[in-house]
Amino acid sequence: MAFRWTRAPSARQGRRVFAVFALIAGWLTSAPAWAETAIRSVAVDGGRIVIRFDGRVADATGMVLAGSRQIAVDVAEALPGADAAAGGLISGVRQLRQGDGTRLLFDLAGPAVIGDGGFGADGHSLTLSVTPVSAARFAAAAAAGPVSFMAFDFGSWSTKPRYKLSIPVPPPARGVALPQVRGDDSRPLVVIDAGHGGVDPGAINPDTGLREKDVTLRIAQAIRDELLATGRVRVALTRDDDRYLVLRERYGIARRLKANLFISIHCDSVGSGDASGASVYTLSEVASDKEAARLATRENKADVISGVNLGEAGADVSSILIDLTQRETMNTSASFARLLGREAKPLIPTKPVFHRMASLMVLKAPDMPSILFETGYISNPGDAAFLDSRDGREKIAESVTKAVEVHFARQLASR
Repeated sequence: MAFRWTRAPSARQGRRVFAVFALIAGWLTSAPAWAETAIRSVAVDGGRIVIRFDGRVADATGMVLAGSRQIAVDVAEALPGADAAAGGLISGVRQLRQGDGTRLLFDLAGPAVIGDGGFGADGHSLTLSVTPVSAARFAAAAAAGPVSFMAFDFGSWSTKPRYKLSIPVPPPARGVALPQVRGDDSRPLVVIDAGHGGVDPGAINPDTGLREKDVTLRIAQAIRDELLATGRVRVALTRDDDRYLVLRERYGIARRLKANLFISIHCDSVGSGDASGASVYTLSEVASDKEAARLATRENKADVISGVNLGEAGADVSSILIDLTQRETMNTSASFARLLGREAKPLIPTKPVFHRMASLMVLKAPDMPSILFETGYISNPGDAAFLDSRDGREKIAESVTKAVEVHFARQLASR
């Protein structure tokens, strides 16, 4: 028997089909809400805050709010969740929905700032340390603006590079020769590291072929010349030509020279888009804990921190000493990063959030304040032209020089 749609059933069937489609559409449009990450817990333990999420979080921003005496942490694309009991430096905790994310407000029992912090390897937790400070430093931190924390997941990048380059990397050289140190021997030493070099070209501008290793060397040389002209510091470059150095050799050179400050120069790059502006990175707390553990378990522990021989110390004592030294070093690095942001913003294009924290190998010296200065985007035509110009190099060098002068003047005054 053949079946045919009659006119009336056809209309009814059409309405049913439309209803099914509408239901499916409702499911699809509501799916992103289901996929949103929520804050699972907030733990406050003295000066340490651990924020855990039920999914991966890519970035967050922290800042000091001087007017309300609070620390604010903005977490992108995360829903509010369970609150935490206050304790130590934190007298209260609140969560507010803000745009597509959440703002956590930590009421302070006294003046304090975010000393350091970072995401866990899986992006499911953010750890912050809160350090008590003077009222003056609290006000300065509020004026310096926000600091960004990022979780790196290179495997999730959707943009594929336009080129791929495979070159055998030479092994680390044994007994790398120390570079020349210029300047008055009585002055503090700044070591400038020009990123990449030799077989490692770094990022390459796809239109002009401009290579990061060439740009960073010219910028490092400009900073050296500007610093030496002040007569207030000594300066050395990890490389003054086109040579390859592995990451540990770079800060290893600075430590062997007993540098007072280490600045690694780089250029940012993205596969697509018009990102631009300079930023600075310091080491995150999560990364520092792992590095401290690695250093503490080395067989040869002699001269690990500031010339102090730990060879006679037990494993527990060595670990504690290295941890304390590294935390103080990270605080000093973060302070210099904020200072550089203050001096750089009037002179060069900068990102809205200038200071960031990440697990970067070149920053892991336990006893030497270190920053990685991303001077701009070599992939951006405007930034690339600025970075490769005499005027651009002079302005970058001027901003670094001003920050260095204030940094060491503050240290001298504190003594």
